[in-house]
Amino acid sequence: MNFRSINPTETPLRERYAYLTGVIGPRPIALASTLDRAGNPNLAPFSYFNLFSAQPPIVIFSPNRSGRTNELKDTARNVIETGEVVINLVSHAIVEQQNLASCEYPRGVNEFEKAGLTPLASTVVKPARVAESPAQLECTVREVMMLGTTGGSGVLVICEVKMIHLMEAALDPASGAIDPHQLDLVARMGGNWYCRAQGDALFEVEKAVDKTDLIGIDALPAHIRNSEILSGNDLGKLANRRDIPTPHAPGASLTEGLNGRASYHRRAQALLADGQVEAAWQLLLSPNAQ
Repeated sequence: MNFRSINPTETPLRERYAYLTGVIGPRPIALASTLDRAGNPNLAPFSYFNLFSAQPPIVIFSPNRSGRTNELKDTARNVIETGEVVINLVSHAIVEQQNLASCEYPRGVNEFEKAGLTPLASTVVKPARVAESPAQLECTVREVMMLGTTGGSGVLVICEVKMIHLMEAALDPASGAIDPHQLDLVARMGGNWYCRAQGDALFEVEKAVDKTDLIGIDALPAHIRNSEILSGNDLGKLANRRDIPTPHAPGASLTEGLNGRASYHRRAQALLADGQVEAAWQLLLSPNAQ
């Protein structure tokens, strides 16, 4: 694999921004609702955003200084003045409207109206929620951290979540767990690109953190670890367990039509893609796969 090495200190800001936002993604979007000191509403999206703590519940977003004027954005001014913000998550249904809210309108312009979004009264803080958002976080501001004084410099807004509002349709009726298919969130990539957490973009990976003493890829049998067919992801699925299973003769339906090690590894790869990890193990542990 060939790589291009880029020194950020020797790269113009616009080009550096394009590289960083192009490779660090997808980034969740904080559609931030704030008020200025006079009570005028402001709404703007920021993709420098994420969750950083559950106890206390902390989220951070960054309305960076303008790269053109070096001025603080209205959102940054407002959180400094009032210490409150509502972070609304962005679903696919409102992605075009949040894009309209990203325009740099003159201070005092109501982006709720420009974007055609509906203000909904909050319960703990004064800024309104976005009624069309599937999830809203009412926050107080614990700290605003200036990372620099020039255009493009970060303005970290460290927020404590005081109230969470979730669309009922996004909750599984039986378990109460969040259904990501119903949330249908979008995230930012580089340039004009977004991605959507829907359809084939959603997949599950069994958490390794819930287990102890996993065998790891290094402990896989050599013929599996050094396979020319199995990918790193395939090996990771096989290694996400505490021990190597006891070999059993795989059923005739698994081995039908197979002839030689390569065919066994390809069939095992297909089983792994289908979530049949134990069947893949038994196929790979059979003598014909070694």
